[in-house]
Parts: sequence; C-alpha cells; structure tokens
Amino acid sequence: MSCVPYVRSLGIVNGKNVTPIQYSTKGCWRNEIAGHVRKKEIDGKLNGVLRPVFTKHREPGPYCCNIGISERLFIGAEEVTGGMRISSSVFTISHTPFLFSKQHKLRCCSSFGIAFDIDGVILRGRVPVGGSPQALARLFDHFGALKIPFLFLTNGGGIPETRRASELSELLQVNILPLQVVQGHSPFKNLLTEFENELIIVTGKGEPAAVMSEYGFKRVLSMDEYSSYFKDIDPVSQYKAWMPKDVVSRNSSSTPKYNVFSERVKAAFVASDPVDWGRDIQVLCDVLRSGGLPGQVNGLQPSLYFAADDLEYQASFSSKRLGIGAFRMALECIFNRIHTDALEYTIYGKPNPFVFKNAEKILYEILLSHCVHNLKPNDVPGSHCFKTLYMIGDNPAVDIHGAKQAGDPWFSILTRTGVFRGEENNHPEFPADLVVDTVEDAVDYIFKRECLLLS
Repeated sequence: MSCVPYVRSLGIVNGKNVTPIQYSTKGCWRNEIAGHVRKKEIDGKLNGVLRPVFTKHREPGPYCCNIGISERLFIGAEEVTGGMRISSSVFTISHTPFLFSKQHKLRCCSSFGIAFDIDGVILRGRVPVGGSPQALARLFDHFGALKIPFLFLTNGGGIPETRRASELSELLQVNILPLQVVQGHSPFKNLLTEFENELIIVTGKGEPAAVMSEYGFKRVLSMDEYSSYFKDIDPVSQYKAWMPKDVVSRNSSSTPKYNVFSERVKAAFVASDPVDWGRDIQVLCDVLRSGGLPGQVNGLQPSLYFAADDLEYQASFSSKRLGIGAFRMALECIFNRIHTDALEYTIYGKPNPFVFKNAEKILYEILLSHCVHNLKPNDVPGSHCFKTLYMIGDNPAVDIHGAKQAGDPWFSILTRTGVFRGEENNHPEFPADLVVDTVEDAVDYIFKRECLLLS
C-alpha cells in the first residue's frame, strides 16, 4: 500500500522551518516533526495551530522514529484549534537537514500482526537461528516497548505458557508476555467446563500435569503417576533404568491421590511428544478400550485429545524428528487392531483454521493492551481489524497449509531453517505466499511491504 504524506508547513521557529508530516493509513494518523532545529527548548506558537514543547526528557510516547543521528528529545504537541488529536511522541531530532524518502514512509502498525512458529524458525533446540533475536528486537521501540503486535504460534508445548515466555525472553533477549505464547495445548483450557472436576490423565514431555493444573483442572494425573499405581501395567518397567526410581518402585504400594482403582478416567490428553511411547500406548489402550478403568471389560471410550498432529519437526539434530502426529498414528494403528471400534479423538494445533482465528483474536488483544503505538481501530469489537496477518513458519504441511486454510487476512512466509530446506522456489504441495532463507529476511520483507522504517 502506498503511504502518501499530507504535508503542511506550520511556520518558522527561531529562524528555522518546522514541518509536521502527517501520514494517514486506514484512518490512523502519525505525526512527525522534520526540520533543522538546533535549539533544544522551544516554546513557540506555530500559526496558531500547534504549540510544540521540546525538552530533554526521554518520556515514551505512542510513536518512535529515528531521524538522523543526534540527541533524543520529547515532543509534546498541544492541540489549539481542534479538529485533530495529536499524540505525544519521542523522536530524534537531527542537527542536519533531513529529507523523507519513499524508504522512510511510515504506516500505522495496527494494520498488521505477525505469528512466528518457534522450532525451526526462531530456535533449534535452545539455540536461536536465522537472526531471530535481531528480527524480534525490531518489533520493539528503543525503550523496549512493543510497537508491532506479534505472538508465537507453536504446536510444541509441555510447560506452562508463563514459563515458556520466560525462557523465550532469556534466549531471545526481548520481553515476551505469556499472552504472546500460544502452544499446541493452549486450547485445552477451553475444555475446563466439561472436565474441571473429572479425573483426567495427561502425557507428554515436560510437565504436562502442571500445564493442566495451571489451566484450572482440579483432578489431573500425569501418565507417570497414573501408571505407577497399577502393578505390572508396564511389563518392561524394570528395564527402564532412565526412569526415576520412585516412579518405578511406587506401583500399588503407595496410596493414590485419587481412587484410580474404582473411578473411571473421563478424558486422556496428549499435551506434547510422549517420552515413553511403549508404556503410553499400552496404558492408553487399556484406559480407552475399558471405558476408563484399566483391567476391566470393554466400555465406552473416554474422550481423547491431541495438542497437535505434526508428523515431523525440526529440533537440534540435523534431520527431522518424529513428532506427536507419529505417536498418534502408532496409537491409532494398534488400538484399531486390538479393539472392535475405531479410535475416536480430537486434534488441536496447526493447521486447524480455528487456531489461526484464535491467534487473530489474541493479536487484537495484544494490539489494544500492550502495543504502545496502537491507535484503536474504528471497527466494532470482534470485527476484522487487521489488513494482513503474517504466518512465518518452516513446515509447509502445518504452518503454510494452516495459514492458507484460514484465508484472509493471512499471508504465509516459509523459511529454509527448519523442516523445509528445499532449494526449489517453493513447496510443491503447500506453496507459501513467500519463501525466504531466514526469519530475519521475513521481517525485512514485512517492514518493506508495510512501509515501515527499517531499523
């Protein structure tokens, strides 16, 4: 979109021309002061319209812009004649004349947002890739305040969003809010009304029981704990030297937290990649075909939920690793061979379109509550307010396919730092709107496309 400035000279201050440049994009106004201003403190009335006050204070305002190289000054613009709301702003005023060019045109940040996948785009294991720290830093102003709404949309998980946000902040050296972390199992919290007080079990790497408890589920057991109460339910547990000794030896000798020997499990959740596939498939088959009570005759299958369905993903190892989708396929294949009825389950996570619709709502919330540069759109609550939402991912079948299914306003960008490594211009089955080498290249493209200052 072309950003055409409306320019009006307001007059002369101390013999120097001062020109505010107002950019109108989607009904949002931005205001900058351009000119050759040497005096740091000015209190002059410009043509009876604005009264700008320049001081040395570094007070944050709704907009931040670099104009040349000099000291930062606070500009407070007071409306005198009415008709337009002028917001306080922080700018760098150049000691040399500055001319705006097409490359420096600005656009209201509320017209777009960004969703980043994590594994293979931002990190490989715990190591940043593709210039991700530098790319993310550009989404904040010089005071560390968020200026462009973004979030992480990942099928990964295993730890609460609060802790994941803290880890990402440390690894990427930017401030990440829990609201900005949407994991595969995040939608599980929507099932709270149905299972809040029911006995449920959950499996996956990390601390899946802690995740579910943080969501508000009152009676949740991890697969480790649940299986330990049933002696010999895992016939090869004694050979698993890598398992904690207290879990291996607990069996039925300790008193269960809940009456697991008579109370049926109402739902099973796979929150992340399971660690012990053999045990988990065995116990889940026992629970699901018995109606929620291992060792009993066949009964009505409890609900089964998967946080995602990624067949493969990119971790620290050079080649792709089997994901939660591979586990689902193994469980389903075995269950359907040993049980008369086919396995029933619900899958969350990308590429389901509802995940992207939910991300759009969260980005809107981030825009209104945390983006210091936002000007609230005139749209009614819940209406579409973003012109473009960018999905930056490495997995064509998950990230790109999901964005395509979600439709407008999603724009898909595929990187070559993860699952997709192809030298071809695009993926043949799930082509992206744009293919780049790294996430830093993706952010470069977005800034240029949105007419934002490159910084």
